[in-house]
Amino acid sequence: MEQYKKEFIEFMVDCGVLKFGDFVTKSGRKTPFFVNTGFYRTGSQLHKLGEYYAKAIESTFGTDFDVLFGPAYKGIPLAVSTTMALSEQYGKDIRYCSNRKEIKDHGDTGILLGSPIADGDKVLIIEDVTTAGTSIQETLPIIKEQGDVKVVGLVVSVDRLERGQGKKSALAEISETYGLKTTSIVTMKEVVEHLYNKEYKGKIIIDDHLKSAIDAYYKQYGVE
Repeated sequence: MEQYKKEFIEFMVDCGVLKFGDFVTKSGRKTPFFVNTGFYRTGSQLHKLGEYYAKAIESTFGTDFDVLFGPAYKGIPLAVSTTMALSEQYGKDIRYCSNRKEIKDHGDTGILLGSPIADGDKVLIIEDVTTAGTSIQETLPIIKEQGDVKVVGLVVSVDRLERGQGKKSALAEISETYGLKTTSIVTMKEVVEHLYNKEYKGKIIIDDHLKSAIDAYYKQYGVE
């Protein structure tokens, strides 16, 4: 596993973004782990997060795209911090764009925040986590309504590696259904591999009991 992936896993733990316990996902699944990017709260955390996303993007997509689209609301700081990192690290000035939850009818009207999207633009979507692939169904029509644009792919921070609507992983389904390339900074398999029975800052994050709960979850929802 690349060093930046190990660092990112520890960064999520430090920020309280990666949590273990009893949770329910947006798709209604009871899960022993949860990733909440809303816990990236300080300037330095968002700066670092943007750098991790930029690294994952550059290694999969390069920088040959025009707009980074972050769906409201959590996608807004992700898109902003990552476009800044792409400029700093790779010298590429990517525009950021997001949608509003409601259309504004005064001042800066319309459904978009940030840069407009125009014919011929190549757009990359940035999200936090994809569990069952439901959010992309809302995001794609908004982007496509803006004109003759090419959506080049989707990047998330963590690939939970579980089934979407069928038997394949949510990211694999998105790739197949919409013809999009997908990538993540890390996968849950890498998270478990890095943290299981290893001491981090004086504590075992994933012990045998938690590992059993994660294994049971993947027996039910994991990819065949």
